[in-house]
Amino acid sequence: MNRANPRFGLLGRLEGLPIAVVLAVLYGVFILAAPAVFTGYRIYMSFFQTVPPMLILGLGLTFVITAGEIDLSFPAVIALSGFVFTWVFKTFQATAFGFLLAIVAGALVGYLNGFLVARLKVPSIMATLATQFFWYGVTVLIAGGLQINIETVTATALHGIFVGRLFGVFPVQALWGIALTVFLWFILNRHKFGEAIMFIGDNAEVARVMGINVEATRIWLFTIHGMIAAFAGILLTLEVNVFFPTQGQGMLLTAMAAVFIGGTSIAGGHGVLVGTLFGAYIIGSLEAGVVATGIGGYWVQLVEGLVMAAVVILNVIIGEDGISALSRAARKWGLRSQAPAIGESPGPDGP
Repeated sequence: MNRANPRFGLLGRLEGLPIAVVLAVLYGVFILAAPAVFTGYRIYMSFFQTVPPMLILGLGLTFVITAGEIDLSFPAVIALSGFVFTWVFKTFQATAFGFLLAIVAGALVGYLNGFLVARLKVPSIMATLATQFFWYGVTVLIAGGLQINIETVTATALHGIFVGRLFGVFPVQALWGIALTVFLWFILNRHKFGEAIMFIGDNAEVARVMGINVEATRIWLFTIHGMIAAFAGILLTLEVNVFFPTQGQGMLLTAMAAVFIGGTSIAGGHGVLVGTLFGAYIIGSLEAGVVATGIGGYWVQLVEGLVMAAVVILNVIIGEDGISALSRAARKWGLRSQAPAIGESPGPDGP
């Protein structure tokens, strides 16, 4: 279950706060190191343009990992959904129909993943690894290994709705990413489906005893993730105006990094969607920021690894154990928190 910790005021109550602080500090460092780039608005518009597909993938993956599962097939869904949308548009000039069929294709892949995991009891890492290779193979086969240009899609209303520029400057896909974050946050934290996912992630057998249909919930979970991945694939295809069979490759590790940097527990039962939002922008900003500072290209991955490790460590420190340690330190110096530290009992005067 989500473990909202009320100790130490805002530090324990605001979801994703440590990651937001890291993102702010990171941009502060970039501004000091490369003011010519990071004091202008164009670099930030670039981030708002390129990060949303990865963010959307991370949001769906947060749900899956919260349930104690993993899905390695979503890069292939990006390619498959991109092809379906592109083929329908090139054949029928029907953007809305292509959008719908692409989402259905993602849902189909997700449903099959869920069926393998929930009904046939195949471990999710093996099931989705197999479907990752299979659906990439299918996409390359039916596309003939060729990329397809759909430059004329820029004249359609669908293009403007999903990847247009608000006031001619701000990428609309950033708004879709934020809106999806808010919507899925309410699903995870305020809806019985999200509650079921967290119970399953904590202990599937206990969830079953409590009356949760574990198998059906898992199938729905993977189906929804397939739809979310398909949406990300459509955004990516619309943004570049070109379909290429291998699109989506390289996004697996970045999306997973955004999820874990954001504070979602790898063991399941605890998902932090707001943390995934900030984590995605950390991942999406690092390479451009490091290059802009003038550090040699050979240092980029090293710096990225250090920043990622630092954020994960900060998440651990500011998590329940870290808050407990801070609370005990405050008591030692006579600063009482509003509640006893984890594992401690209230003193004689109460909490």
